Amino acid sequence: MKKYLLLLHEDIEKMQKLSPKEMEELTNSHMACAEKLGKSGHFISGEGLEENSVKISGKDSIVKDGTFLESKEMIGGYYLLQAKDLETIIELVKGCPCHLWGGTTEIRPIMEYEE
Repeated sequence: MKKYLLLLHEDIEKMQKLSPKEMEELTNSHMACAEKLGKSGHFISGEGLEENSVKISGKDSIVKDGTFLESKEMIGGYYLLQAKDLETIIELVKGCPCHLWGGTTEIRPIMEYEE
């Protein structure tokens, strides 16, 4: 099966405005989604990501703090999934909980290398 990385793009402002109850609902929704994907054999791994990050760039390895998307979005988490093809992943991802809170998903196929 082919592997796919699902990046969960979240609206920073909307996430910061969620009540503790809404944040708990979001977390529970993701846990239920991961469990459902696991039972169907598509889930490999997944985690939420903290808002802060570090970026290292250039040949001099310059270190900078911050969130780096040039918008009001952040990558709030990821799922590593597997399926026979992209069409299957697209159908599975339509039910991702992040969509309920204004987020979007990005599907990135994992490169396969010949051994």
